Amino acid sequence: MGFCQLLKKASLVGAFFVPGIWLSAAQAEAFCPAPTSLARVEVQRVVDGDTVRLKDGRSVRLIGINAPETGKKGRADEPYAVAARQRLQALVQASNGRVGLVVGRERKDHYGRTLAHLYGADGKNLEAQLLAEGLGFQVGVAPNVDLVSCQQAAENTARKARLGLWRQSPVQAVTQLKRSGFAVVSGRVSKVERNRGGVWIELQGSLVLRIAPALVSQFDSALLNGLQGRTVEARGWVQDRSRRGGLKNGQARWLLPLTDPGMLKSTF
Repeated sequence: MGFCQLLKKASLVGAFFVPGIWLSAAQAEAFCPAPTSLARVEVQRVVDGDTVRLKDGRSVRLIGINAPETGKKGRADEPYAVAARQRLQALVQASNGRVGLVVGRERKDHYGRTLAHLYGADGKNLEAQLLAEGLGFQVGVAPNVDLVSCQQAAENTARKARLGLWRQSPVQAVTQLKRSGFAVVSGRVSKVERNRGGVWIELQGSLVLRIAPALVSQFDSALLNGLQGRTVEARGWVQDRSRRGGLKNGQARWLLPLTDPGMLKSTF
């Protein structure tokens, strides 16, 4: 199949995969355009909404998006997990199984997966298309943060239009936290502390946000200093510190490490 045919096919899949839900290719065009030179790779299969297996044996974790988890070990699929996987499959198929790949500054995660951005035959970033359709959450993990701004813009499109995951707000209050894992959380800041362990932002309801020392310089110091008493929204992977052998007196049960300034915003 020729490249022009692939472009046409990609546009059709983008526009008509599920009418009324998916963005057209024209709507998604502004987000994260492809660089001039791309390595082309063949996809063997789509594992889930943010992971693919290549024919060369590599497992690729898409940078900048956290898609809902498919069910494992008896757990049910999270909302939109199947839709995210199917949409990524459609985008890959629209490019005849061949996609552009840009490996991140940090090349592998702790599971050994290759960290990369993927692009369709039409030059559009696949992560941004999923985000713009509400099929995943934007995440930034340094040093792989080159596309944070355009990916945030893509997610904001879905959020404003209440698409997919944003159809009903996924933002939780701190008191609603029940288990470890990815979450978007809102709460009022009761204390901001700086020490050798970085910056610690305590939220009412037993959650503390932590910025590691190596990342503090990436955050706006004036913003951090003015957070006390304000309501913030934070996102990332929540950890349950009560499972580490017990909590110290007065210590918040939940810990959420902030990995990029985009993971924190003041809402009031």
